[in-house]
Amino acid sequence: MFFIAGGTGFIGKHLVNAFAAKAYRVRCLVRTEDKARACKSLGFEAGIGDITDRESLKGKLDGCDTVVHLVGIIEEKGSMTFEKVHVEGTRNLVDEAQKAGVKHIFYQSALGASATSWAKYYKTKAEAEEIVKASGMPYTIFRPSLVVGDGDGFTEKLKELVHMGPFVPVPGNGNAKLQPIYVEDWIKCFMTLFFDNPPSPPFSKGGMGGIYEFGGPEHLTYNEIVLQLMEALGINKPIIHIPLKIIKLSLPFYGISKGIGSLLGKKVPSVTAEQLSLLQLDNICDKDSVEKSFGFVPVKYKDALKLFIKERR
Repeated sequence: MFFIAGGTGFIGKHLVNAFAAKAYRVRCLVRTEDKARACKSLGFEAGIGDITDRESLKGKLDGCDTVVHLVGIIEEKGSMTFEKVHVEGTRNLVDEAQKAGVKHIFYQSALGASATSWAKYYKTKAEAEEIVKASGMPYTIFRPSLVVGDGDGFTEKLKELVHMGPFVPVPGNGNAKLQPIYVEDWIKCFMTLFFDNPPSPPFSKGGMGGIYEFGGPEHLTYNEIVLQLMEALGINKPIIHIPLKIIKLSLPFYGISKGIGSLLGKKVPSVTAEQLSLLQLDNICDKDSVEKSFGFVPVKYKDALKLFIKERR
């Protein structure tokens, strides 16, 4: 049986649907009764809990062979910090998995994860990886670049930005490169790993580790991503590059901007100083990383947009 933490998130929803289509046995960790009912409607078991609450996990993993850890945040809100969610939450989940005799743990990390990173997001992702690797359980770690698809936060924020005014503001020069991969191709990578022929390379010696860095088949600049999204939406607006310093100076007034935006019927996307800085850095790996490791060629960003962007204005 698979135990999925984060099954109601962006990637989790797609993975849960894939499991439902194959009638695999799954138990989901959810935080509300409504989400529990949604999981049960797919034929799955559900347990209410939160990885940041150690007590709520007790007994939830009993009888499960594989843990799929998809929980993560891209922005700190209140008590939900990167440290609490990525590090403490992972430690809680791993501890309970060890007690339950889990045979394998999967962790969704991120391309760029590093213990020496200045970015708290990447640093805590790397710290979570170390907890998984030190668990003594066989593990698999995915480090994807930008994952896009129906419900992804990056595209939703970008759509808000594109619709907001007469031009599209881009932080900095917009030349940093990303490697977007369609979420259904991420699912295909996962299913290939766990259910089809083992990918190459498989786990390291002793079956105690497998780390996969991958992305889509293209290196696209942020500018190119914005332009292709506008094309998919049927929108034609100029792109205006705004110096990063100016945007960061305006962050303390974001609350005011959001309030004004709501009065004008415009949604102002949230952003943090760290997210702005990360948009200035490349987040790429080999273009053929998926083909080498999983045996297929993922779809291009433009083609992925055709599959999940329904709105045209």
